[in-house]
Amino acid sequence: MAGAAPYDSEQSAHGDSASGYDPNYVPDSVKSFVVHMYRQIREKNVYEIHQMYETSFQSISDRFFKDAPWPSVDAVATYVDNDHVFCLLYREMWFRHLYARLSPTLKQRIDSWDNYCNLFQVVLHGVVNMQLPNQWLWDMVDEFVYQFQSFCQYRAKMKNKTEQEIALLRQYDQAWNVYGVLNYLQALVEKSSIIQILEQEKEGLEQFTATDGYDYSGGSNVLKVLGYFSMIGLLRVHCLLGDYHTGLKCILPIDITQQGVYTSVIGSHITTIYHYGFANLMLRRYTEAIREFNKILLYIFKTKQYHQKSPQYEQILKKNEQMYALLAVTLSLCPQVKLVEETVNSQLREKYGEKMLRMQRYDDEAFALYDELFSYACPKFITPSAPSYEEPLVNYNQDAYRLQLKLFLYEVKQQQLLSGIRTFLNVYSTISIAKLASYMEVDEHTLRTILMTYKHKMQSVDSDGKIVSNMDTNFYIDDDMVHVVESKSPKKYGDYFMRQIVKLEGIMTDIDRIKLE
Repeated sequence: MAGAAPYDSEQSAHGDSASGYDPNYVPDSVKSFVVHMYRQIREKNVYEIHQMYETSFQSISDRFFKDAPWPSVDAVATYVDNDHVFCLLYREMWFRHLYARLSPTLKQRIDSWDNYCNLFQVVLHGVVNMQLPNQWLWDMVDEFVYQFQSFCQYRAKMKNKTEQEIALLRQYDQAWNVYGVLNYLQALVEKSSIIQILEQEKEGLEQFTATDGYDYSGGSNVLKVLGYFSMIGLLRVHCLLGDYHTGLKCILPIDITQQGVYTSVIGSHITTIYHYGFANLMLRRYTEAIREFNKILLYIFKTKQYHQKSPQYEQILKKNEQMYALLAVTLSLCPQVKLVEETVNSQLREKYGEKMLRMQRYDDEAFALYDELFSYACPKFITPSAPSYEEPLVNYNQDAYRLQLKLFLYEVKQQQLLSGIRTFLNVYSTISIAKLASYMEVDEHTLRTILMTYKHKMQSVDSDGKIVSNMDTNFYIDDDMVHVVESKSPKKYGDYFMRQIVKLEGIMTDIDRIKLE
């Protein structure tokens, strides 16, 4: 690679003779892969690049590098004219494969950070004249945030660190620094002018969503699309830090009620809605969380069979299960079942019906269930600060998660009395304060306090600063009488037909499989 120092990460990766990995050995299929990929990138052939990236890279990995890294960048550089940018892209894939199939060493984690810095510097300050598939650009941002999260978790487990590891952590204290990560993502958003592009698109002056971010006039899509996906990256990082307000603010330029470039890649679509829904849940914007979880779960239900051969398939299924758990939690706190399509509701009842009934009781068993579902479905929260190197060394990788769990369960505890109120409000259209107080076994003054709490807890502030209600059953008090106003939603028949169509398609597929003798 022109002007670059030798990459010791690739050289040291399982480079001992015992493992049989030779970083300088390049099989013929890898030679033809890099040569072909290099040519397609130079010719801006997005379709071919996508096929090679999604299919060829995976099949070569499965065949030759199931539990070993790819050849080092130095070994393949000669086949691609020592092209600086291609070598950075190759290393990005090299490290991603390493993280997926093996366990990276601390030095490799640091080297991967350096590679991302070099790659983003080229995109931000160089002249990048290429078009890359959205899938690859999304994976870059996604992996960048994942490796940051992984590094923070790794660094927080101080107890069994060797002296050499601690020395490296001290020496490379800027590697995966939280400010560095946020600065790169923010710089990509600003330099790409993506916020202005999306604004102009609303006025009909730009075409970004219509072309899925690709540039059909011979330019490059790399900076624009990286900037776009970086907004989702920022949402994810802020959720990992527990700063939900800022996370949602970062995603504001993207209208998630509409199809967009984020829906062109299934991983991006799911990551966006998962973190958006989770942030809204933690900010008590329950109806917004329910609405978006419902939409994405319905989408996955209808389309998951098309992704069975995709490398992301397992991740799709995992996030699907986590979002059902989050939907169960949200509906237990705010029973707005009418916002959920019948297909999603039947799946939810199958998975969590019994638990949701128990969660309504708000006893110790219910709190244990809230704890269990939250712990299963929440993001892997991180503590971004550097560790204390003083003896005794302690693990603090669970601290951020414990804090978020504590805050969540505190909110659940506050809602304990509200479930009783909700039951009576669903039964009566009018009831006197005195009568309701006797049913609740509290005095009238306490009941008024509980009713005020119910109003308060079922309201939240949306992204525009307006107060919105999450209540399925509204009420007002007039002359010591509680008047209940129930909102009725119109019946939707479209969903019934959609389910029957999906069933019919399944039957047709089964019939096609039957071989007639």
